[in-house]
Amino acid sequence: MQDLARFFERLAVAVVAPLIIWYFGDYLSLKMRHTPLSTVRITRFYAVPQKDGKTSFEPAQSENQTCVNSMFPHMGYSPCWYLKRERNQQINL
Repeated sequence: MQDLARFFERLAVAVVAPLIIWYFGDYLSLKMRHTPLSTVRITRFYAVPQKDGKTSFEPAQSENQTCVNSMFPHMGYSPCWYLKRERNQQINL
């Protein structure tokens, strides 16, 4: 039983430690860049539920959203690669 517990403990360390190192390495590379932030144009839509159970989509005002040039979210901003992939945002009413 102790061997199994030790195995899972080592497995957890082997998985979590590289992720922590990757996150902090990403943060350090972000801090060393001259332009850590960018903007992405986001198209927004209102999702209006109808009486018949369907949803109507109405265009909302587009906006520029600030993003961070990294793999992970930092400084309260989403990564640019994610926002570029998810340019359409739905606002549920």
